[in-house]
Amino acid sequence: MEWQAPAVVLEARAHGEGAAVVTLLTEAYGRHAGLAKGGASRAQAAVWQTGNLVEVRWVARLADQLGTLSGELVHASAALAMDDPLALALLRAATSVAEAALPEREAHPRVFRGLVALIAALARGADQALPDLVRWEAELLGDLGYGLDLARCAVTGATEDLVFVSPRSGRAVSEAAAGEWRERLLPLPRFLLGQGPSAPADWLAGLKLTGHFLARDVFGTHHRPLPAARDRLVDRLAALG
Repeated sequence: MEWQAPAVVLEARAHGEGAAVVTLLTEAYGRHAGLAKGGASRAQAAVWQTGNLVEVRWVARLADQLGTLSGELVHASAALAMDDPLALALLRAATSVAEAALPEREAHPRVFRGLVALIAALARGADQALPDLVRWEAELLGDLGYGLDLARCAVTGATEDLVFVSPRSGRAVSEAAAGEWRERLLPLPRFLLGQGPSAPADWLAGLKLTGHFLARDVFGTHHRPLPAARDRLVDRLAALG
């Protein structure tokens, strides 16, 4: 068994003497792990940094084996984010969510392409990429069968003035329809509707929105918390606010 593909490094753990078990996200093969011989060595460690874009080759005798990986660095995302703590926190939050939420060896091409686009957006700065992170998490929810319905109000069917989301159904709610339930609803940032610029308070509201459904529907069903790296990003944004 053998394949070669572009990939995003989601995680690399030292294994034995100088090797590393690397978890990747690919377009055709989904979240996929393999053993990189010498992966923890000084010569290779920079290749397998979390968030890097790499070209990899996976080889195994049988399809269900861990297999071995070799790879070449395509884009050193991790190193480029080191000088910006917020960008680094964003990169680690996204890769940790992908690593923990996606089923092993199940293709999710939209999620892969969205993550690559998110990493590319980091070149413009974390403030430009944060709305993309929220949109990517919403897309991941949809790909896993828990999509949000933000097209129209769940109560009235209106498409105007949508400012909340029901924490139960994931459907939008208009200002006029919120009524006495207002305090129980989740704020819907306008950038998720493609309306207007956004600021740290909007990014935080967006992360709390997607985080609610990730925690309940994706991680909660497996009795696991949201990844710690994502919580740290939310804490950093709250401090900025």
